[in-house]
Amino acid sequence: TVSIVHVLSYLAGIAWFLALAFPPLTQRTYMSENAMGSTMVEEQFAGGDRARALARDFAAHRRKSGALPVAWLERTMRSVGLEVYTQSFSRKLPFPDETHERYMVSGTNVYGILRAPRAASTESLVLTVPCGSDSTNSQAVGLLLALAAHFRGQIYWAKDIIFLVTEHDLLGTEAWLEAYHDVNVTGMQSSPLQGRAGAIQAAVALELSSDMVTSLDVAVEGLNGQLPNLDLLNLFQTFCQKGGLLCTLQGKLQPQDWTSLDGPLQGLQMLLLMVLRQASGRPHGSHGLFLRYRVEALTLRGINSFRQYKYDLVAVGKALEGMFRKLNHLLERLHQSFFLYLLPALSRFVSIGLYMPAAGFLLLVLGLKISSLHEAGVGLEPGGSPGPSVPLPPAQGVGLASLVAPLLISQAMGLALYVLPVLGQHVAAQHFPVAEAEAVVLTLLAIYAAGLALPHNTHRVVSTQAPDRGWMVLKLVALIYLALQLGCIVLTNFSLGFLLAATMVPTAALAKPHGSRTLYAVLLVLTSPAATLFGSLFLWRELQEAPLSLAEGWQLFLAALAQGVLEHHTYGALLFPLLSLGLYPCWLLFWNVLFWK
Repeated sequence: TVSIVHVLSYLAGIAWFLALAFPPLTQRTYMSENAMGSTMVEEQFAGGDRARALARDFAAHRRKSGALPVAWLERTMRSVGLEVYTQSFSRKLPFPDETHERYMVSGTNVYGILRAPRAASTESLVLTVPCGSDSTNSQAVGLLLALAAHFRGQIYWAKDIIFLVTEHDLLGTEAWLEAYHDVNVTGMQSSPLQGRAGAIQAAVALELSSDMVTSLDVAVEGLNGQLPNLDLLNLFQTFCQKGGLLCTLQGKLQPQDWTSLDGPLQGLQMLLLMVLRQASGRPHGSHGLFLRYRVEALTLRGINSFRQYKYDLVAVGKALEGMFRKLNHLLERLHQSFFLYLLPALSRFVSIGLYMPAAGFLLLVLGLKISSLHEAGVGLEPGGSPGPSVPLPPAQGVGLASLVAPLLISQAMGLALYVLPVLGQHVAAQHFPVAEAEAVVLTLLAIYAAGLALPHNTHRVVSTQAPDRGWMVLKLVALIYLALQLGCIVLTNFSLGFLLAATMVPTAALAKPHGSRTLYAVLLVLTSPAATLFGSLFLWRELQEAPLSLAEGWQLFLAALAQGVLEHHTYGALLFPLLSLGLYPCWLLFWNVLFWK
């Protein structure tokens, strides 16, 4: 049975999380790194016209060639005095990416290195512009080249600066990073790099598609929920304030008034948006791939909306110049500030010590339930009346052998969910009138649904002695398995762990083969990992004030499934294996408990 303590613990976890956006728990951000906080620099960048002219040239050459104009970029970078190198790469995706319309991808990255006149090439900074097949980003390339020309004329650089233009968005970035660090983690084929600078200390990715911007939006969430050091974000905000630039987070202006209720409620909205983005484990910009290599990085996106105040490329260039000059002062890697935090606004943060109790209260429910089941199983005689803790006679005990079947079958379903969709895509595409990408998604859904029929088969191979003991021991194993998984996930990606705990913990505690089975079954299905993902998409669009209809939501859900599998195989995103190999088999154990005979 579920006691009042379980309910109170769960409610305390949810209430604690909602309270994170309110001032006692949310603190003002501050600069921790002494080398970046002591003096302000004077920005001198004035190459706005040059940046616009270069952007027009780049766009014209790109239209003409239909791909990244590599020769033009090499020529232009050399003309401003950089050491220029190119890197070719190719990648065959596990199945066609219908979102970006690509399958066999090959491209070229171009990068120029500005050598530091005041130091040996031991450390470097990166300014990168990702160029996709659909994104223009011409103004960002123009600004990058204009900044390179300006930086070339200065003598104070103590770190090398790498100006990098990548093709095919994140695929090009991943190819370059793997070659730079001499590793191959994703099966990318690429040529070795001819030129290198020092160890990369920090990186800024830039995305601009117009000459004028009304605000700069900053993206911090990286691959598998990694975040850059908070000082890098503080640095960006400092220079936006200095230059009078409007800066946004999650595409929203930050709340000003934290004394009334309006500010914290807006903050809660932004906090939820960040939690959903971080939980997805997707890199939200090419900076997200740098974080894997212990390089602090951000993506800055120029937004041109209908606001009255607009800023030109000079203002954006000055902010970038200020940031790079400050990063040039660093004596060691950014490490003084937080790596684990949540952001209800750009100027406010919640540190790990303050948000962890929210997940702790939810996991406490599982701990209490495990201890109560353990006591019920060990401290009761077979008759059910309380008595001394006598071990059960072998005939009535539940041997571990009887639990092996449901455990193995559930785990095998998880393995099938992970392996079969990509392996069997060609077979499915041959026998059914669907494309490969659709075949992968439909196979995923078919295997997921097939798992629901399992209890009708597993109970046949389970020992029939002491049937009550059987489901209780199976539930005990399932609860321990779930608690261990959620505990590990919360430590590495709090947002994902919290979302899964908030949905799975109540039904896990309630599951039993007595009472209203239909109600429990509906609740279990509604809190399964796939339903959580489906619901998260609706919440995400609701918070962005662009609500979805059910049909749109379903299409977005199918696209998200395909992208999740693709990103795992392409960049190493861990959400898909976590759900298929860990949480889905665990959820099937609770389904088995519910339909125990």
